[in-house]
Amino acid sequence: MTERPTLYTERLTLRPHTLDDAKELQRLIGERDIDSKTLNIPHPYEDGMAEQWIGTHQGAFDKGERVQFAIVDGEKELPIGGIGLNINKEYENAEIGYWIGKPYWGNGYCTEAAKAVLNYGFEVLRLTVFMPSI
Repeated sequence: MTERPTLYTERLTLRPHTLDDAKELQRLIGERDIDSKTLNIPHPYEDGMAEQWIGTHQGAFDKGERVQFAIVDGEKELPIGGIGLNINKEYENAEIGYWIGKPYWGNGYCTEAAKAVLNYGFEVLRLTVFMPSI
């Protein structure tokens, strides 16, 4: 088992989710506007789903399939969203996915987090840019 990384930006800490995050994640993800803007978040987001999802992170990281971060407000130290890379080892690239709680929309948090996660993907994971042929 390898320790999952923690990244820092000017305003945010990007760290592994913990089970202590589950209640706040369920509250934020439970907003209908969150699942309508994402592909993989179901609605309603029922009790136990956050804990189950968090429980998949270490195994997926250990297999090199996914790295997932809680987006945490650096001042309040509260989780406000999530961001991650779904890794395609065969092609050495990844798909980025993210969400941010509705009370935090419009502040540039996802852009800030995405820059840090993409930098991690290219510099640490040594991912490459995939250019599909049309």
